[in-house]
Amino acid sequence: MPSSIVSAYYAYVGCRTTRERNARGDGINVYRTDAATGDWSHVQLVEGLLNPSFLAFDRHRRFLYTVHGDSTEVSAFRIDDATGRLSFLNRRSTGGRNPVHLAVDPTNRFMVVANHITSTVAVLRIDPEEGSIGELTDLVKLEGTIGPHRVEQPFAKPHQTEFDTAGRFIIVPDKGLDRVFAFRLEAASGKLVPTEQGSVVAREASGPRHVALHPAAPYAYVVNELDSTVTAYRYDGQTGALEPFQILSALPDTFTGNSRAAEIAVSSDGRFVYASNRGHDSIAVLTVDVGTGRLTVQQWIASGGRTPRFFAPDPTGRFLYVANEDSDTILRFEVAAEAGELTLAGEVARTGSPVCILFRETV
Repeated sequence: MPSSIVSAYYAYVGCRTTRERNARGDGINVYRTDAATGDWSHVQLVEGLLNPSFLAFDRHRRFLYTVHGDSTEVSAFRIDDATGRLSFLNRRSTGGRNPVHLAVDPTNRFMVVANHITSTVAVLRIDPEEGSIGELTDLVKLEGTIGPHRVEQPFAKPHQTEFDTAGRFIIVPDKGLDRVFAFRLEAASGKLVPTEQGSVVAREASGPRHVALHPAAPYAYVVNELDSTVTAYRYDGQTGALEPFQILSALPDTFTGNSRAAEIAVSSDGRFVYASNRGHDSIAVLTVDVGTGRLTVQQWIASGGRTPRFFAPDPTGRFLYVANEDSDTILRFEVAAEAGELTLAGEVARTGSPVCILFRETV
C-alpha cells in the first residue's frame, strides 16, 4: 500500500521467554505505530506463552499464528480489526520439536512449519473462516549428508518455510545439510511434493538459514548463518529450481571476530537486500543489479544493540525496525529513498528478548 494512504499500523512482536534461552521475554506484545513519525505505543501483552518466537498472518490478515520455539506446538489468535488486539483460538502439535518458522499457503487452508530439531517440515490444516489450526496433513523428513560443523550440523535443520512470490513453491533452507530444498503443496491433500530438482547444495559449512525473493525479477537470496554470507540464486518460478551465481560476505573484511548471520529481506522495489549479523551486531545494506541480480555491499551500520536476530521494513517503506535480542530493544532506522542506506532514528520499544516483528495496517 502506498505510504500516502497508511496513517497507522500495528506491530506484533514475538520473543524468547525461557531460562534455557537466557530469555527475558513475557509473551506477544502488540503496538500501534504512527506511520508518519514511526513512534510506537503499547496496546496489549499476551502473557503465558512459551517462546512465541516467529509470527505469521493468514492470507487475509484476520488471524495471527505463532510457533512455540523449543516446544512442539503452534498457536492461533484472532485479530480485532478495531483495536489490533489478539484473542486466543487454539493450539496444535507440529509433529516435531522446536518449530522455528511457519507460513500460510495461498488458499488459506494450510500452514507449513519447519521443525528445526527433528529435521521435518510439517503441514497442518487451518480453517480459512475461523482461523483455528486443524490436524497434521503431512510430515516430511529432510535427508542428506550433514555438514562438517561438529556442533551446529549434527543432523538436518530446516530453518524456514517460505512461499515464493507466486505462492507456487515453498523454499526451505536447511542449516544442517548445507542445502536449500523446494516443494510444492498439493492443495487437495495438503501433501508436500519435492520439485524435480529437489534441493540445491550450498557451500560447505555455510548453514543456509533464511531466504528472500526478489519481488519482480527471478532471483532468490539466502543468508547463510554459519559463515555470515549471502548467496544469490537464479530462481525458476515455473519449476522451483535454484541456480547459485554469487556468494559474498555479509561482514566487512576488517572484522576478525565471531558472528552469525540471521535475517534477510529484499526491499519492496527490489533494489536493495538487507542482512543482519549477530556478533558484528550490524545490518548490511546490499545493492541489487536488477539486470544480473548480483549484489554489492553499500553499507554496514551498527544495529544499535546486541544480537540483531530479526528486522523488518514497515508498510510505508520509510523505516526499518531492528529487534536486538540480547539488549531487549527495538530500534527504528530511516531508509533513504534513493540510496537505500539506513540512518539510526532512535529506540521505539524496550521489551524482553525480541526476535520477530510483524506489521499489519489498521482498517
